[in-house]
Amino acid sequence: MVPVLFLVAITLSTNDTSNEDQTGEDTKSQSSHILPTVLVFSVLLVISILLAWYFLRIRNQRKEVVTAVDKKIPNGILEEQEQQTVVLLPRSPSASKTYFPIPVDCLEDETRIRSADDGKLFREEFNSLPSGYTQGTYQEANKEDNREKNRYPNILPYDHSRVVLTQLDGNLCSDYINASYIHGYTDNNKFIAAQGPKQDTVADFWRMIWEQKTATIVMLTNLKERKEDKCYQYWPDQGCWTYGNVRVAVEDVTVLVDYTIRKFCIQYASDGTKPSRLVTQLHFTSWPDFGVPFSPIGMLKFLKKVKTVNSSFAGPIVVHCSAGVGRTGTFIVIDGVIDMMHQEQKIDVFGFVSKIRDQRSQLVQTDIQYSFIYQALLEYYLYGDTELDVSSLEGHLHKLHNTHAPFDRVGLEEEFKKLTNMRIMKENMRMGNLPANMKKNRVLQIIPYDFNRVIMSMRRGQEFTDYINASFIDGYRQKDYFIATQGPLSHTVEDYWRMAWEWKCHSVVMLTELQEREQDKCFQYWPTEDSVTYGDYTVEMKGSTVCDSFSVRDLVLTYGPDKQTRLVRHFHFHGWPEIGIPAEGKGMIDIIASVQRQQQQSGNHPIIVHCSAGAGRTGTFIALSNILERVKAEGLLDVFQTVKSLRMQRPHMVQTVEQYDFCYRVVQDFVDIFSDYANFK
Repeated sequence: MVPVLFLVAITLSTNDTSNEDQTGEDTKSQSSHILPTVLVFSVLLVISILLAWYFLRIRNQRKEVVTAVDKKIPNGILEEQEQQTVVLLPRSPSASKTYFPIPVDCLEDETRIRSADDGKLFREEFNSLPSGYTQGTYQEANKEDNREKNRYPNILPYDHSRVVLTQLDGNLCSDYINASYIHGYTDNNKFIAAQGPKQDTVADFWRMIWEQKTATIVMLTNLKERKEDKCYQYWPDQGCWTYGNVRVAVEDVTVLVDYTIRKFCIQYASDGTKPSRLVTQLHFTSWPDFGVPFSPIGMLKFLKKVKTVNSSFAGPIVVHCSAGVGRTGTFIVIDGVIDMMHQEQKIDVFGFVSKIRDQRSQLVQTDIQYSFIYQALLEYYLYGDTELDVSSLEGHLHKLHNTHAPFDRVGLEEEFKKLTNMRIMKENMRMGNLPANMKKNRVLQIIPYDFNRVIMSMRRGQEFTDYINASFIDGYRQKDYFIATQGPLSHTVEDYWRMAWEWKCHSVVMLTELQEREQDKCFQYWPTEDSVTYGDYTVEMKGSTVCDSFSVRDLVLTYGPDKQTRLVRHFHFHGWPEIGIPAEGKGMIDIIASVQRQQQQSGNHPIIVHCSAGAGRTGTFIALSNILERVKAEGLLDVFQTVKSLRMQRPHMVQTVEQYDFCYRVVQDFVDIFSDYANFK
């Protein structure tokens, strides 16, 4: 359109010039000045129109990626695309490039190469995948009576691999559900990949569970994400409910930091002679609104739980997210390629995704999910399964402390060395390294990461007043259950109490003395008696108690402007030297138990934990709290992955091999004290 206008402008100018040839000499002279002006003006006008059109198009494209209402893209839907942080490259029309399997001992190098340049090679590999089975048809899914059963109109099961339900009352379309059989590494139809049930398909969903003899449901989405419905709640919160012909009763619910386990007893309501069955739903809740999980640790732990729970005699494992392709495919591929890793000592992500896309198109929906699969496989290859049953702890400790030869470093030091080799993400410490905030840090090497730092309200007209050297740390059951922080400096005490007030903290754990080896380790931020005021906050001593290894102070925190008060219990652990570890573990077990009792009474708001810098002793306390909580709940422990997870949330957590060893020894002391297994499970 625009080039045509340009040609018209030139033609008009030419015609005008030829007409002027018939006029006098003065007119020609005048024309010679007008013609260049008209041409320049025309060119400028065309350029302006082109620029305006270009920028308008770019703006609309950006807006469409972020806020598309219909949630459709050429190769799927934004159910998983919404998490994409970069625009996908155009998909290759043919998978002409071949990606060969990778030997496991080359996996680390290959992952590093693919991750370079913002994951460029991952995108190329992902975009070379075939989108699905070229001969596949969707006739059943597209029938008029079935269209409303699909959550998204362009995510449909193939006819050849769809799950076929029994027909009800001669209704030909009652056998349809948006779900597909998917092969595992060796087992055919190991999984059923399904969309998240809609309100009007819940009965079909439970009928599928019953007919397929499914014992395990894997749910990888939350019911709502960013105010959008992703899945209808297809189970009762408590008691029982009947969906179609299937009665579903809640037996048990366990909420953990990354996932929730729900156990249901289901029965076919119209036939009371059929025995009831136990179905376990494992609901992974830590997949963020955008992208993929921050670390694959939680997903690998979740996958192991799924494998443990699912009976070998049960039917297919039902896996669903919202559309049943993105996160669903990611989970299935990680499971299958880990099995391949064990069997063949190689991985073939490209080949595996290509194969299962013949059963359901678009499985693994974004290049970020594709690269996350590699991250999970690398994590598994480098660190393996470090989980222990408490019954095997003593033997494991014996192995850690007794190497076979001087150069055979398979012991505790080697295990801890893997943790110290973890990269500290200095690029994610921008706020703590700002000149205005540097003076608020006690130790310059221990600064909170930006993604989980504790943020306070900004004071009016005062920049950078939202910063304190403190990090949110996940607990065993709750996210952000702890606040790991440094011992306050004299000029950060008001910020410390402001943090405690704004985040409604009722428990403080102190693991250092005010002075150690004649060096200041922490400013005294509470009154010895009566009260003391720091800015808007007044702290009053109400009483104190001395226990065997720690003292307890009851403090009343008052916010001056509105005179509101809050009780804060201060647990001060004694006998932990700056260098070394406590002489025995019982005192640590006791203080952890006391803090947990206080938390139950005060509402489970974040626990402030600090030593001097907020890393070594602080990390050890938090690690032990999480480890002992899991031992009590599951009879399992994983010291390595617990500490690794903490170090990903705050640098240098559990700082020395002695502190790392102390974690193992305290668990052993705990097991010895409660030697009757039933006492602590």
